Amino acid sequence: MLKKRFFKTKAEADVTFEFACDANPALMNSDTVELFADFNQWQALPMKFIKKDNVFRTKVRLPENQQFHFRYLINSNEWQNDHNADLYLPNAYGTENSVVSTLRTV
Repeated sequence: MLKKRFFKTKAEADVTFEFACDANPALMNSDTVELFADFNQWQALPMKFIKKDNVFRTKVRLPENQQFHFRYLINSNEWQNDHNADLYLPNAYGTENSVVSTLRTV
């Protein structure tokens, strides 16, 4: 799930990435979830497990009016997309990437 918060005085958005463990029963026992994205050159960004919400979560500040590709890596071996992404686009590996848009809408 994606949550976005735009600033009045900055051309940036706080984007919260969430991966819900209960979205897929096979992932209920996930030990690690990492966010990989083009905004950080596809380097692993560990996500923190929030027990009360049963989600892995991280927040990133991104420039406004752009699109960014991303995916989640579960337990270092299974790629997942965000089921609430703004868009999905093909990647070079024959699958799709999730896309988050920071286009400010009125």
